[in-house]
Amino acid sequence: MGSGAAGYRLTPDWKVYAVLQVWEDLSSAQGYFDSHPLAKSYAERSVYDWHLYMHALRAKGTWGGENPFEGDNPDIAATGYLGVLTRATIRRRYLRRFWNYVPQSQRPLNRAQGLLFHKGIGEVPLLQMATFSLWDGEAAMKAFAYGSAAHQTAIAKTRQLDWYQEELFARFSPFKSEGSWPGVPPLDGLSHQDLP
Repeated sequence: MGSGAAGYRLTPDWKVYAVLQVWEDLSSAQGYFDSHPLAKSYAERSVYDWHLYMHALRAKGTWGGENPFEGDNPDIAATGYLGVLTRATIRRRYLRRFWNYVPQSQRPLNRAQGLLFHKGIGEVPLLQMATFSLWDGEAAMKAFAYGSAAHQTAIAKTRQLDWYQEELFARFSPFKSEGSWPGVPPLDGLSHQDLP
């Protein structure tokens, strides 16, 4: 998937791409990254290459008509860190209004306590967008989600205008981190391996 410049702008960030995959088990995922030609080609062309392995904790909504993360998994032990994915298909009639509002709604993220990483990503420019954020725990994420006036206004507008044709919200528990990314500290307590 492509990504937006400066986090969530309409302008693409031509240097950053995301690959989101769902695997049946860790060994299959690890085998892909270790030996698949496509994974190797990505790594060879990258200055930074970061893999974050996560268990789905909770997911509601749909992505392409399905929920790839299988709903709630309350038995998974949380690591303390929290990954959050939001994904939506925006109704065409609301595109201009939606994208005009994005900078205002996302500005408080730059000051959010406990935010370790965030990036806007997407499949189809303008229409199908997603955000991924990594938090230093659920409390930090909730403080932003429910304590930011701009974010609360965005939630209210979403309900009022119904500007999503489809939406999905998912929470994840990261359990392994490989590689590195600028500005993201090593995740204490996770299996972390720096690239040479």
